[in-house]
This record gives sequence, structure tokens and C-alpha cells, in this order.
Amino acid sequence: MKPPLYVRLLTDAERDALKAGLRSSDAFTHRRSQILLASARGETPPAIARQLGCASQTVRNTTRAFNERGTAALQERSHRNHIIHTTFDAAGLEQLQALAHRSPRDFGYPTSVWTLDLLAGESVRQGLTPYRVSDETIRQAIKRLGTGWKRAKRWITSPDPAYTRKKGDATG
Repeated sequence: MKPPLYVRLLTDAERDALKAGLRSSDAFTHRRSQILLASARGETPPAIARQLGCASQTVRNTTRAFNERGTAALQERSHRNHIIHTTFDAAGLEQLQALAHRSPRDFGYPTSVWTLDLLAGESVRQGLTPYRVSDETIRQAIKRLGTGWKRAKRWITSPDPAYTRKKGDATG
């Protein structure tokens, strides 16, 4: 069994900052200050968690953050995911663009206009993605190609010789 995790030895400035955090109107700073001062008194994470009504993992996360960053751990950081996983690599984007330039009728769909949902379904069937992605993922991929979805819808062409005239009449 691992020994309990405690906060490192506090300096006078850090102890003053934690006591000031107890008077903070920010709930995040207040809670972290309570956790860290209790840990400095020698209380274990489960005991602190019971006393404050939070999870013991919250206490451990707070203690680790303070041991790494010092009083900067009293300020809440962004919860945004900083690692962006893209479904389409550069080659996949080119294949998606080539797919969008073709008519959906070539793939057995009863329409001549791609929708984001149709492109998502066909990208799985063509092997561009390992699983079905959302229409937002397709929209973002088209955006990474340097164009917007409204413009992408205009990529579609037809073998009809009067297609350009008809499309111009329909779209203005």
C-alpha cells in the first residue's frame, strides 16, 4: 500500500497565500486552500475528503498540483482539451475532397447533393475513417481544406449540359 500523499513543507509566503485563499470569493481557490492547509496539518486525503465533502482523488490532485506548481495551483486553469486529435490526416483530407467532388449518385444515393451526414457515412465505407464520425467532424475537415461547407456544396457538378444554367437559376 502506498503511503498517504501530503503537501510539501510550506514556506511562510505560501502559508500566507493559502490563508488569504480562505477569504477568497472564488470557490475553487477557497476549496483548494482548505485542502492544502489540512494536508499541511498532516491530515490524510480520505479524512480531508470526508471533512470537505469531496472525493479523495480531488484532494490528491490538489496536493500534486501544489507540489508541482506552488501557489499557482490555487488558480483554476482551462478545462479545454489541449491535445487535438484529427480524424483526417493530410492524405485523408485530399481523399475527402475528392469524394466530395463526386456525385453521391456514384455511390448509390438517391440525391445529387452531399450532406455532411452522407459524407460522414460514405467516408467510413470508403475507409477514410475507422468509425462513423459526426457531421461536425466532416465540417471541420472541410474547413481545414480552406473552404466552408456552403462553398463545398458548390463543388458538385452534373453531366447535364444545362446544369450550370439551372444551378445558377436555383442558387442565384
